[in-house]
Amino acid sequence: MQSDSAGQDYTTPEHPWISLETIQDVEAWMDLNNRELQELMDPKLAQYGAQGQGICLRLAHGGEIYLHTNSEGDVWLDLTAEAEWVAPVISATTQLAAPRGQIWILPQGALLQLILGLNSLIASSHLVLKHAYRTRKN
Repeated sequence: MQSDSAGQDYTTPEHPWISLETIQDVEAWMDLNNRELQELMDPKLAQYGAQGQGICLRLAHGGEIYLHTNSEGDVWLDLTAEAEWVAPVISATTQLAAPRGQIWILPQGALLQLILGLNSLIASSHLVLKHAYRTRKN
């Protein structure tokens, strides 16, 4: 697991992306990652409602997308500056306009379509145990 004392993200090792072809493939991938994330979570963090746990998708053409699901089931996406090129794909797959900042908030159920839409653009993924979501203005 990667970490540092300066408050950087805490992550697990990266795994090469394996193409997910069906909704069932995506659901199985999400379930596996959720179970692994729950096993890695520090119970002390969970009891205080810690946020920022999720998955990071490293894109083949540059940049990263951090995914986090909140307690209401909404999906938060945090795109790094290098990943801004993927915004039109996110808009097309979710039918949502790009936000004013860098944080996207997707409704429940949008994650399946998003992963299928990004499938061929993802190079690798890894779990994130701590990620500080930023609200940079465009």
